[in-house]
Amino acid sequence: MTYIALDTTDLAIAAILLIANGLVSVWFRLGLERTLAIAALRMVVQLAIVALALRFIFSLDSALWTALFALFMAAAAGYEVVSRQERRVTGVAATALGAGAPFFAGLVATLFATTLVIGPDPWYAPRYVLPIFGMMLGNALQGTSLVLDFITSAAVRERAAIEARLALGAGRYEAVDTILRRALTTGLMPIVTAMATTGIVALPGMMTGQILAGVDPVEAAKYQVMILFLVAGSTGMAVVAAGLGAVLLITDDRHRLRLDRLTRK
Repeated sequence: MTYIALDTTDLAIAAILLIANGLVSVWFRLGLERTLAIAALRMVVQLAIVALALRFIFSLDSALWTALFALFMAAAAGYEVVSRQERRVTGVAATALGAGAPFFAGLVATLFATTLVIGPDPWYAPRYVLPIFGMMLGNALQGTSLVLDFITSAAVRERAAIEARLALGAGRYEAVDTILRRALTTGLMPIVTAMATTGIVALPGMMTGQILAGVDPVEAAKYQVMILFLVAGSTGMAVVAAGLGAVLLITDDRHRLRLDRLTRK
């Protein structure tokens, strides 16, 4: 298995296309050039730090360091989920939900993969656990963000209808049933679209990376199929947990709608 190593010059050449985006922003007065530059710089710094950290953790092959890094990833995911909400629920419960839903879903899918599907020795080998967990966490984070944002925004928009149902004796989940179902559909749509278009419209990043590293395309495709199945499962668990939890956060035990708990971004 061989691959072509990249140096700093190669990365600089690839960045020309990003600079072209900045020029488009300037030409059309979009005001995105600063945002693009910051995002690109942040990406490079974050990947460099993560790459060095993974190299260190891989060399240790320690379950403790693997777990600590996974917890750090989950904490960062929780921050991202909360920061993306247009209307967010105040208090630590919202942050716990934003971090807990993708973490739990990603953990279950990762353990399922390493213990029952791939079976590395040891099962907690960071070279397998952390990349898989990162993919599960990233997709579950996206689904969680979409669900929470949809439910909070829809609750404000459809307040009168929800309160009317509650006044007629409906429980909290019954009153927001339509909103919850639409939110879950929204949260699952990215992975459904990804599975439907993979292989025809686009080659996913993992499969492309393996092929570039010299892996046989058929073997790379097998791994990609496995990952998409796992991503679908973890995303489903995350969006359901986030949706049910969000309903609890915007209502109380007396089945009242509590929009006073929301704060605008």
